[in-house]
Amino acid sequence: MKLLVTLLTLLMLSGCATVQQLEHLNKIEHLPELAKNVIQREFDIVPPPVGEKITVSVYNFQDKTGQRKSTASYANFSTAVTQGAEPFLIKALQDVGQGTWFDVVERTNVDDLIKERTIVKQMRDAYEGKDAKALPPLQFAGIIMEGGIVGYDSSVESGGSAYKWLGIGPQTQYSKDIVVISLRAVSVSTGKVLAAVTVTKTVYSSADSIAMLKFMRDGTQAFEAETGLTLNEPTTLAVKTAIEGAVVELIKEGERKGVWEYKHPWPPEEKSWWKEEQK
Repeated sequence: MKLLVTLLTLLMLSGCATVQQLEHLNKIEHLPELAKNVIQREFDIVPPPVGEKITVSVYNFQDKTGQRKSTASYANFSTAVTQGAEPFLIKALQDVGQGTWFDVVERTNVDDLIKERTIVKQMRDAYEGKDAKALPPLQFAGIIMEGGIVGYDSSVESGGSAYKWLGIGPQTQYSKDIVVISLRAVSVSTGKVLAAVTVTKTVYSSADSIAMLKFMRDGTQAFEAETGLTLNEPTTLAVKTAIEGAVVELIKEGERKGVWEYKHPWPPEEKSWWKEEQK
């Protein structure tokens, strides 16, 4: 009878964790999903620039940390962050300010672009001869966006709490990592760094569990059980968010230094999500 009561108590206490696990599993779909922009509001309220869009290029935006995934039990050669974050930066530049700020020209795979243009030219010359129509010149950029993922520190903060009453109780643990992004705008004509920013983004991991330890039959038999769930914030999405924040901060920095101007002032009543994250 005591064993039955103990099992029922454990099931009741672990219900929350079990329901959380089931809800998580039920949400798993075998369909692709778009990565949400968590600072979409910040992106949308950036005032447009005075004049035309600024043409920029991105050659590379890579991991410069050399960090590997931290594993205590074995050597892990997987990197802690993505090795090519250029798509995130290109997309952020295109979307910021509702698409009113930057025109991005292709430079990450410029060799493929030049090869394809060469093929087009050769085919036109072969089939049209002297009357072949020439390809228009490639659009050049006035600013190069440089930078990369310059830091990733694991477990900069960790902790937890737990309590037990009559051998039954919950336990919570957490850890915090930090990813650091550097972004700068470089003038093509002079090589001068027009504006530069460095932003950080925290990456959280948490684990919740419920444990039970009971001694029965005058302490001659022990019953122990534990259930829990661990949630880790995706590092790649954290890098994406940090890059989006860096683009917004770079625009602000360029405006403060007179590199460009807003068409109208920044809405003073709007609360900056990114500033709150930095705190």
